[in-house]
Amino acid sequence: MDDLDRLARTLRALPPSCGPVRLIAVDGHAGSGKSTFAARLAAALAPGGAPVLHLDDLASHAELFDWTGRLLAQVARPLSGGRTAYYAPYDWDARQFSPPRALAPAPAVVVEGVGAGRRALRPLLAALLWMERDAEDSWRRGRRRDGAALDAFWDEWTVAETRHFSADPSRPFADALVRECPEGYRVTAGPGTAPGTSGDNRRREPFPYPQ
Repeated sequence: MDDLDRLARTLRALPPSCGPVRLIAVDGHAGSGKSTFAARLAAALAPGGAPVLHLDDLASHAELFDWTGRLLAQVARPLSGGRTAYYAPYDWDARQFSPPRALAPAPAVVVEGVGAGRRALRPLLAALLWMERDAEDSWRRGRRRDGAALDAFWDEWTVAETRHFSADPSRPFADALVRECPEGYRVTAGPGTAPGTSGDNRRREPFPYPQ
């Protein structure tokens, strides 16, 4: 069973979380399939597809995880006021930020990347989705995808990612867990929907996804 359409219907019915926008975070380990899932989810959310913000565009070699300020200033602040956001995507080959790119305040915007569900962003999210694939398996998939030329980068990345999630985990606050399966995606309620998670500063109403 592919739960993607049911998940999209649930997300469309949520109240806006960032001005007029429903910010939907897709988090998980590097190599867990976030980008592919985010693209499919975006296509299911709206005719013509919902916009997708890739956090790789906000990170950089020098700041693998220190992009919160850029996201808040360049994206969240204008969207919360119903204005078009302009952010400067990072060019990983040229090692510099490119000219600004527009991001309109659509009814739903998908934010995809490692750390999308971090503490500083959760108050702005309508929903936090976690790709349910363990770190080692995800990293192996990512290394195979990128090839030996990026082995040194992956060595650095895995250390940085482990440090990030140790200090600021996302999975305990996830509204839904997404598992890739042969027929598509299986979605189940996440830890963030369980009793006792009300200490999360993002929670307002229970996420309406079946247990």
